[in-house]
Amino acid sequence: MLQLPPLSLYIHFPWCIQKCPYCDFNSHTLKTDLPEKIYIKQLLADLEADLAYIQQRAIQSIFLGGGTPSLFSPTAIHDLLQALKQRLSFTENIEITLEANPGTVEQGHFQGYFAAGINRLSLGIQSLNDLHLKTLGRIHNGQTASQAIEKAYNAGFNNVNLDLMFGLPQQTIAQALDDLAAVISFAPAHISWYQLTLEPNTLFFKYPPVLPKHDDIARMHSLGIELLQQSHFQQYEVSAFSKARQYCQHNLNYWRYGDYLGIGAGAHSKITLVDENKIVRLLKFKQPKTYLDATDDFIQKTEFIPVNERIFEFMLNALRLFETIKISDFEDYSGVSVKTVLPTLQRAAAKQLLIFNDETIRTTTLGKQFLNDLIEMFLSPQATKC
Repeated sequence: MLQLPPLSLYIHFPWCIQKCPYCDFNSHTLKTDLPEKIYIKQLLADLEADLAYIQQRAIQSIFLGGGTPSLFSPTAIHDLLQALKQRLSFTENIEITLEANPGTVEQGHFQGYFAAGINRLSLGIQSLNDLHLKTLGRIHNGQTASQAIEKAYNAGFNNVNLDLMFGLPQQTIAQALDDLAAVISFAPAHISWYQLTLEPNTLFFKYPPVLPKHDDIARMHSLGIELLQQSHFQQYEVSAFSKARQYCQHNLNYWRYGDYLGIGAGAHSKITLVDENKIVRLLKFKQPKTYLDATDDFIQKTEFIPVNERIFEFMLNALRLFETIKISDFEDYSGVSVKTVLPTLQRAAAKQLLIFNDETIRTTTLGKQFLNDLIEMFLSPQATKC
């Protein structure tokens, strides 16, 4: 029987100054004036239409993502957060993250965002090398990025995440490590360090750039992990590193198969309906114009997640973590008995990809190295029989 997991709120802002060639998110180049007030109004109408799904549950984290949320003024963000407080219950230590680009315009807003109630800032640095930033289609340079980090601290933020990529076109091992060392030198609370991948429906996928050799990328990764560990960053997820356990609570909720309500153009939701013993997935209208024109219904697609997909989704997320997975969480949040996946757990354990007992599951070091292979095992017929 399903039990209610923690609940988060995701708010999507779909516009960017320029679409990056590697980005497969629902982001759109801004070609007109930003419809700031209209979009905030639509976000609140979207939320109002979904309140029945929340069942008066408290929100433990809010993530303002995009796109580029920092195109919106501090006043707009303040008004949005105040309106959310009137409609929702927040937990006492709620984490409220805003994604921001390091551009000069956004930097001027940092103090205002902090005053508005944002308590975690995530900066899309991606690289500090000007040549690589140009190749990635970023509109900032290394100096601007460095200034943005300092201005975030000066604005009052002490919980700052820096996004950084490796395996960039024409990037050498030394350049990747120089980037990482430079980011570490700013002493952020959190670093999201991940490999560039060529995703479908992106310009890079259509016109693939020359990427480093596979062995070089593997070397970047192994040496980078060593550097992060030496700098006292704890790896708690495949691409997430933190000091002093300042984990991203919002992302942790995803990885632990928690619930999340999504509002905004193209936002996704996953909500547990205990009374119906179902989990529903919602997708909001993706195109900004369609979303802006909507009146009382913002949902483009509704579907209930089949049991076999719940198994796979849970494992897809939870096995990425470096923490122990509670079997009780698997059963409560997927609504599936662990006996259903016992043959798969046994096969994975025999291959030394994970270890498990009556209470917990943990991915091994070998399992992390072959994570995709491990996750795919839960798509097997042995894992889908109910």
